[in-house]
Amino acid sequence: MFLYNVTLILEDAAAEEWLQWMQDVHIPEVMATGMFVSNRLLKVVDSPNEGVTYCAQYVAETLEHYNKYQQEFAPALQAELNERYKNRFVAYRSLMEFVA
Repeated sequence: MFLYNVTLILEDAAAEEWLQWMQDVHIPEVMATGMFVSNRLLKVVDSPNEGVTYCAQYVAETLEHYNKYQQEFAPALQAELNERYKNRFVAYRSLMEFVA
């Protein structure tokens, strides 16, 4: 199993709107791809960064599911995020494998 983590640091002024959009639109769209079996959204409470930091996490059963998501679905979904919140956030993405 693999954990796809997207950490976003948002401007304070954009954080509330972004959170609502993530819960109502973006996360359901990501899950509708069928490439992930679960998700969670976390707020970082001790971030050293300015702004508000969130982590959106998605669990894929196989590396093939993750790769298919990246190839077929991620470009359009990320473009929508970039268009809606242009210059108002920074994102870091990582893939982790469950070991225990």
